[in-house]
Amino acid sequence: MFGEMLRNSVFRKVTIIGVGFMGGSLGLALKKHGLAGEVAGVSHRQVTLDKAIELKAIDAGFTDLQKGVFNADLVVLAAPVQVILQQFSLINPHLKRGCLVTDMGSVKADIVERAESALSAPGMFVGSHPLAGSEKKGVEYANADLFANARCIMTPTARTTPVAKEKIKFLWTRLGCHVEFLSPEDHDKVLARVSHLPHLLAYALIGSVAKEYLPHAPQGLKDSTRIAASPPQVWNDIFLTNPKNVLDALDALVKDLAFLRKVIIQRDQKGLLQYLEKAKEKRDSLG
Repeated sequence: MFGEMLRNSVFRKVTIIGVGFMGGSLGLALKKHGLAGEVAGVSHRQVTLDKAIELKAIDAGFTDLQKGVFNADLVVLAAPVQVILQQFSLINPHLKRGCLVTDMGSVKADIVERAESALSAPGMFVGSHPLAGSEKKGVEYANADLFANARCIMTPTARTTPVAKEKIKFLWTRLGCHVEFLSPEDHDKVLARVSHLPHLLAYALIGSVAKEYLPHAPQGLKDSTRIAASPPQVWNDIFLTNPKNVLDALDALVKDLAFLRKVIIQRDQKGLLQYLEKAKEKRDSLG
């Protein structure tokens, strides 16, 4: 069944809602790999749509959501998390029968819950989170190869139809992603530790440095805070949509910081060195 389905899985029309860096990169990738006959983009800013068309990330642009999703076979929500949460009820009346829906949000539990409550065909939705990105903002930085060799976490539930799960998995795989499945709750727990907390800390680290010291900053500070150049609104939404897990991750870090503070106060060379060696071992294991 799925073999035949996948052989015919090129979408006639894909609509991407939110044509920034991620949405624009998806449009370029879909076109590069021949996965869409037409790529439509939706944005509230006409200038963004004009730029996306100029860069060939989309074929047509719409500021009207209803017109943008008309007759689409697949709708991808690529806006900030809080915006995605509002969009399910807005697009629902205008989706054609059998239209698949996915998203690219960095938080999954709230998005999946909202999708399954707002969509008339909740089984045609499956959450996606391609772990690819940049601190850059805007479609002008879009990259057709962004998803090559990236990991993509999908979060199907008991309500997800096999068709939706397999076709969206096939889509990400064809774009070069290594797909894995997690529950929405496990996704948010894991990503709070490995993605959300690092971004929060990058903002905190640069925020704690007095402005007059910045001219003396070495490359290490720039490397450690690179992701603090990410769009603040995007990460504001992520932190506040996944607060419990972010706070749990932050509490775990505070314990480590308290330990480091103690061994430095006590001039505990052995304790400090052991901690640093174990931390380096973990970092080296990332490859």
